[in-house]
Amino acid sequence: RKKMRLLLFLIICQCAINSVNTHHASNPSVILLMADDLGIGDLGCYGNRTLRTPNIDRLAEEGVTLTHHIAASPLCTPSRAAFLTGRYPIRAGMAAFSRVGVFLFSASSGGLPSEEITFSKLLKQRGYATALIGKWHLGMNCESSNDFCHHPLSHGFDYFYGLTVTNFRDCKPGQGSVFLKGVQKSLVILIQITGITLVSLAIVQFVGLLKVPFQALAYSLLIIAISLAVLIFFFYHFRYLNCFLMRDHEIIQQPLSYENLTQRLTKEAVQFIGRNADVPFLLVLSYLHVHTALYASENFRGKSKHGLYGDAVEEMDWSVGQILDVLEKYNLSNKTLVYFTSDQGAHIEEISSSGEVHGGYNGIYKGGKSMNWEGGIRVPGLLRWPGVIQAGAYIDEPTSNMDVFPTIVKLAEAQLPSDRIIDGHDLMPLLEGKVTRSKHEFLFHYCNAYLNAVRWHPGNSESVWKAFFFTPNFSPEGSNGCYDSHVCFCHGGFITQHDPPLLFDLSRDPEEKVPLTPETESHFYEILRVIHLAVENHTSSLHAVPDQLSWDNILWKPWLQQCCSSLFQSCYCDYDSEGSLLQVHSG
Repeated sequence: RKKMRLLLFLIICQCAINSVNTHHASNPSVILLMADDLGIGDLGCYGNRTLRTPNIDRLAEEGVTLTHHIAASPLCTPSRAAFLTGRYPIRAGMAAFSRVGVFLFSASSGGLPSEEITFSKLLKQRGYATALIGKWHLGMNCESSNDFCHHPLSHGFDYFYGLTVTNFRDCKPGQGSVFLKGVQKSLVILIQITGITLVSLAIVQFVGLLKVPFQALAYSLLIIAISLAVLIFFFYHFRYLNCFLMRDHEIIQQPLSYENLTQRLTKEAVQFIGRNADVPFLLVLSYLHVHTALYASENFRGKSKHGLYGDAVEEMDWSVGQILDVLEKYNLSNKTLVYFTSDQGAHIEEISSSGEVHGGYNGIYKGGKSMNWEGGIRVPGLLRWPGVIQAGAYIDEPTSNMDVFPTIVKLAEAQLPSDRIIDGHDLMPLLEGKVTRSKHEFLFHYCNAYLNAVRWHPGNSESVWKAFFFTPNFSPEGSNGCYDSHVCFCHGGFITQHDPPLLFDLSRDPEEKVPLTPETESHFYEILRVIHLAVENHTSSLHAVPDQLSWDNILWKPWLQQCCSSLFQSCYCDYDSEGSLLQVHSG
């Protein structure tokens, strides 16, 4: 009888433990931390020995480090679209056929379509409090200046505090311009064409070959003058028109001030966690660091060994520490999944006008932002959930930032959409050590809307094959990037096509130094045959959708312009209080 009672007691205890664990492993709060243009080699947990990132490294020590984590695109807008939806950007029309692959202006009509299902929408339906703090870069309006069709609040977020576009050099006085070179070239060409046309018309008129009405000439000159005036007005006022801070649908600071900006973003995040400590929440903290224009607050400026870039990295690390501290304060650490990544690799061509390097370090990997060489898409992937995810583990299987979508949707016990293809896979079996192989046999790498490369990890092999159909032409020749054009482009004279494709085995050559040949790889043609079949299957799953990054959708439309005062008052306001900021200690 005593044995029976003891056995019954043990069974009841085990059931109770299982019940607690089951509850514990579902409906966690979720914090997604995304850096901008951070190199995988910038963090201590990925081998950096000179930048101080103790708080981000703590995520690695207390969680899992993904060493083969891949961004779905090497550019901000498409990468973030894929992250939110779990789908390749091309499925949503968020991959450009033109040269420009991201949104540049606040008054553009393109953006993440309302038909797309984001993880924030699904978690909100499950009762989660949801917030996006920081950078959005997925559009704002469609047809009027207040329809907010692409705004974060239209995609499942209850609360938004941040920038709808991105952080440009043009947003910070004295930091130069990402547009000036291109605009100057375009203006010179436009003025030359106009001058030649007018001179030609005058000559033709003078010799009597053609009679051009004076009125027609006058109207032509007037249209040209107005166009030039609008163009000059727009770029002269670029900072006021495009660099502003919003809270929900309201502009609270125009233009954006960089004074204590990271502290303000962090304060908003900390307060959101405090307000929702008793309910499940989703917080996406999307840093402006370390996209240019670089900035750092007084407590961090001049403190790192890598100039302003290093200062910015270390300030971001401080912010991560504040988030982890507030979780401990409210006893939420064991109830919260924390993820840290970057939207793509470091922008290696970023060099200031004074010659200071303003781009990051991609470690051993080739290339950087805007390229599908590993340096452009292999990004940090850190996940921590004490008691659920194994601590201090490393996973070298191919994973994607698209995997976050199915992972957190399943944890929230929401239903994955059944009416569309989800390209990401649930990470939890890998993170918990239940499986050792990634579900990603193939990953497809797009340069804008053009299929650039394919990664194949066969189920019966340790090899990770990567085939390039074209590669960017580096400039100057022999460099590691496209320094002459600031970023690499995806078509025409900017690339070199490869037939047969360039083939690498990343398990033996992660630096992509030596392409394989039929002589050095006996299965060369068989590998390419399998990859081509995978491409056929993948492309057959794509459907025509509106191009959100067409010229029509990315150009500035004055009627969509947001302005907190009026255009005649230079769109100026500052309602963002800087009082009661968090106390900062840089180390």
